[in-house]
Amino acid sequence: MKTVLIKTLVVLVGMGLHAALSPCGAIASQDQAKDKVLAIVGTNKLTLKHFQSQIDSLPVQLQVALAHSPEMKEQFLDRWVKITLLAEAARGQGLEKDPEVRAQINDLANSVLAQEFVQRALEGKVDVSDQEVKTYYENHKQEFTEPAQVKARHILVKAPADGTEKDWNEAKKKAENIRKELLSGADFAALAKKYSDDPGTKDSGGELGFFKKGRMVPEFEQAAFSLKKGEISQPVKTVFGYHIIQVEDTKPAKERSFQQVQDQIRHDMTLERQSKLLDKIIAQLKAKYPVKVNKELLKELDTKKK
Repeated sequence: MKTVLIKTLVVLVGMGLHAALSPCGAIASQDQAKDKVLAIVGTNKLTLKHFQSQIDSLPVQLQVALAHSPEMKEQFLDRWVKITLLAEAARGQGLEKDPEVRAQINDLANSVLAQEFVQRALEGKVDVSDQEVKTYYENHKQEFTEPAQVKARHILVKAPADGTEKDWNEAKKKAENIRKELLSGADFAALAKKYSDDPGTKDSGGELGFFKKGRMVPEFEQAAFSLKKGEISQPVKTVFGYHIIQVEDTKPAKERSFQQVQDQIRHDMTLERQSKLLDKIIAQLKAKYPVKVNKELLKELDTKKK
């Protein structure tokens, strides 16, 4: 029962955490108080302006969904009502005085305050010029190059890793015979379904889709990328056995244009500079508010688990 209740609360809190933290009764600003009242729960008032601020604090995807769904807006409002009702009931029982609950409230308050402090401290403090974005692109073009890819099928004739030389020779001979069938006009997918020992691709006719270098074992990769479209490889030995590979298509390496990546570059450079600025702010705060950390105590957590 406790688990069910906890899950229910998680669902309720899901989109309305800020609403639960700020029911608007005691802490609403004067401007908000003059705004139209959307809902009242006891002495708590939710104004239309504050409700909009709650929506604005959500991830962009949810904001878009709410903007196009009156039903979701009503659900979001209902969450505020339910959370505020439950919070009032908790206060009625004096739960806010419980040491553990107070600690959780303090953690949540710290999180909200820290987020707001960082936003205000960094807002407008970092600038990335168009020239800086362009220069970064010119100096790091390799980062914006899509690597070459091949689309292939394969048939695996498995050989035991600890098998004898005879076992491996038999696997190779079987692979060579399969290749002869393919060169005689047999359908690759059909033979893969019939002969392949790779359970992951057997039923799909050995289909591997497109892949770039670094995805396959070296021997397989080297053979696949050396083939032209439509070509069938000689038996390729890997730790798994012998593979027959057919390349179905290729994609050459492609450099993404500046227009395609300039927003990404600006975003990444902004984040990097904001991070460095935040590091400086944290260092200044540590000088102002001395920090003491006893990491040795962390070991006790592992001891308690045992």
